[in-house]
Formats: sequence, structure tokens, C-alpha cells
Amino acid sequence: MTTTERTPRPTPRATSGPRDAVIRALHRQRRWLWLVFAVPAAVLALLIMVVLPPDQTLDNVGEWLFKVSPFLCAVPAVALFPRVKAAPALIALAVIAYMSYIDTEMVLRIQEFGRTVDTDPGAFEPVYQFELFIVTFIVLFALLAYRLGGARTATVLKTGIASILLVIAGVNDLTFWALNEVWSAGSRPDELAWASHIVVFVGGPPSVATAVVFMLVHVALAAAVLLLPLGRWVDSALGVAPRHRPQDRPH
Repeated sequence: MTTTERTPRPTPRATSGPRDAVIRALHRQRRWLWLVFAVPAAVLALLIMVVLPPDQTLDNVGEWLFKVSPFLCAVPAVALFPRVKAAPALIALAVIAYMSYIDTEMVLRIQEFGRTVDTDPGAFEPVYQFELFIVTFIVLFALLAYRLGGARTATVLKTGIASILLVIAGVNDLTFWALNEVWSAGSRPDELAWASHIVVFVGGPPSVATAVVFMLVHVALAAAVLLLPLGRWVDSALGVAPRHRPQDRPH
């Protein structure tokens, strides 16, 4: 007579705090919980990309939070997305979406910029807007592939939050300052006046040194997020022994 080893059901600890109760409540609804984040992410993205006019400059922290809100909602949606057998097809569809729309739309916007740059002061704003959309798509695409490849929700969530921090760190603003040798003044500026997402936090155009500090702070925060024992917290709340193989993890 043979027996089949079964993974024991998660059993909550006898003593637990509010954090564990929240984790257990979310875990019970995990099959559809991703939609709670995916729907507002899609609505906000459509509002920013289609309804509202493109705007390259942020005026305050509230506007910054609004513009990044689709990203903030999309990351937990991807982290909670169920691992399905159709994963290869989903990845292929994402590639098709990129090649059939995103790549073409970017080229069209660049062409339009070339035609109107001499007559329209805001000609670059649609290009800038779509470039940010592409950055977001690339990060979410990588997270989706990571999730569908077997990564657990806690790990994808940490990776996504760290990625958001790195995207807004201003690395590209510093490389733009360092590598762009075509300045109207004939030399590199002392301030990064175009980095409005830094301006709204520091109160004015950041100096190069300020931008470097801003970047380093965000890199440190990203590293701290990646080091959080989020997976252990989830296992502890659910009463599950830590596992080492992604396919053995129930969440």
C-alpha cells in the first residue's frame, strides 16, 4: 500500500497581529484580487494617455502621484496575476502588442515632432509622454514574464516596487546631462531644470549634486525593498513552512 504525500493546508498561527490578518484576508481572495488593481490601472492609463493632453512638466507632488498612479496599480496587478498554462501565449501577445502598436506609435510621434517642431512649442510633449509609457510597459512586461515563469507574488511585488523607485530616481536625467553635448549655451548647465519630478520634491531646479543625491536615495530605497523578508512574512501569516521551489508555493 502506498501513500501520497500532501502539502498541509496553511494554518494561521495561534497568535497573530493585524498584519497577519490582512495577509490571510488577501490570500483568500487571491484568484481575483489582481483585477482590483488592474481595472484602475487601465482606467488611469487611458485617462492620462488618451483623454488628457500630454504634459511634460509636473507642477506639484499631487500631479506627480497622479501621473505615476497607473504604474503603482499595475505592479500589484501583475504580482497577483495567476500563473496559467497559457503563459507562453500571453508573453507572445505582449510582444505582438509592442511591435504592432507601441513601436509604430513611437515612430509616428517622432515624425510628427519633426514636422511641427518649428511651429509648435509643445511638439515634443507627445513624444515624451509616450516614451514614459514605453518605459512602464517594458518594466511590466519583465515583471509579467517573471510572474508567469514561477515567481511568487511577494517576490514580484518587491521587484516591481524597487523598479518604480529606480524609474523615478532620475538616472536618465543624469545620463542626459552627462552625454548630451549639444547645448544651446555651449556648455552643460549647472541645473537639471527639465527634471520636474525632482523639482516638485526639492522646491526648484536641482543642481547636479542634488540630482545625484536624489538618485542615490532612491537606489538605497530600492535595495531596502528588495531585502524585505516579505515572503517570510506571508509564510508566517499563513502558517506555511518556507519553501525553496517556486512550484511548491501555494501563493
